[in-house]
Amino acid sequence: MSFSLPSRVRMTDVAREAGVARVTVSRVISAPESVAPVTRAAVGAAIARLGFVPNLNAGTLASSRSRIVGALVPTLSNAWFADTIDGLSVTLSAAGYQLLLGQTRYDTREEERLVDAFIGRRVDAMVLTGTRHSSGVRAKLQRAGIPVVECWDLSDSPIDTVVGFSNTAAGAAVARHLLARGCQRLGFIGAQEHRSSQRLQGFREAAKEIGISNVAVQLVQPPSSVDDGARSLEALIAAQPALDGLFCSNDTLALGALMACRHNKWVVPQRIAIAGFSDLPVAAASVPALTTVRIESRELGERTGSLLVQRLRGETENSPRVHDLGFKLVVRESA
Repeated sequence: MSFSLPSRVRMTDVAREAGVARVTVSRVISAPESVAPVTRAAVGAAIARLGFVPNLNAGTLASSRSRIVGALVPTLSNAWFADTIDGLSVTLSAAGYQLLLGQTRYDTREEERLVDAFIGRRVDAMVLTGTRHSSGVRAKLQRAGIPVVECWDLSDSPIDTVVGFSNTAAGAAVARHLLARGCQRLGFIGAQEHRSSQRLQGFREAAKEIGISNVAVQLVQPPSSVDDGARSLEALIAAQPALDGLFCSNDTLALGALMACRHNKWVVPQRIAIAGFSDLPVAAASVPALTTVRIESRELGERTGSLLVQRLRGETENSPRVHDLGFKLVVRESA
């Protein structure tokens, strides 16, 4: 007995099934917003019935548009980036764009390799995490002539557009809060990466304003873990037993610090006050509930997606390049 492969469904087959011209099917695939909703629905139903999968490479060559947006994040293991990517993906999908995701693992060389790969695949736009990149990445993206949004930080000189908040100001806000509640011997636990360094910078600057020049610091390799937070706090207190105020550059580290406090019977916040960053859902449920800096990470992704869609449609001629979404210090039991 011999078997034959079924013939491939073509765009002309979809057009015949939907009762429209082939060019209409092409428009529904490449620019759905340009087609009337009723026609778009008819073509979509025909595609579903026939199981048609368009050749996107052919469409890219013909139209110079891939309808793909590339996004680079440092890691997929931490929830705060996942919320941003989810907001970005949903917003882009609603406008007919697909998201292609890459993980840099905080490595500038890997970021440059991924940028090369994404530009080579003719993405229509790029999203980068942070504002510190190699000169090669900046030059390649500027030469590519596509919309670029940097996020999770701010810059006066973005590659194109930036959507985020001031990490330095957030660190300063935490320091002022700890100092206002009477803390005098401050510590910081953070990852060895740029945004964490900015939070430490702001933390130190605010402490120095009132005469505290020494902040005890423990740094860990990213991506950071709960165990990193626990070990780092124990190391800090071993070196500075009188430590009474701690800022962790993310909630994962802060939860680890709380775990170390429970293990060592260090009462929070009486013995030591602890604050985190990002306001993960577990922060409010921890015992004690964690004081932290709230970042609207999903909104950040949605705003980034909306700006890209507007740019790709040519609707942002006079749009600002810097979009500051701000942050909020959420005071709970731990500090």
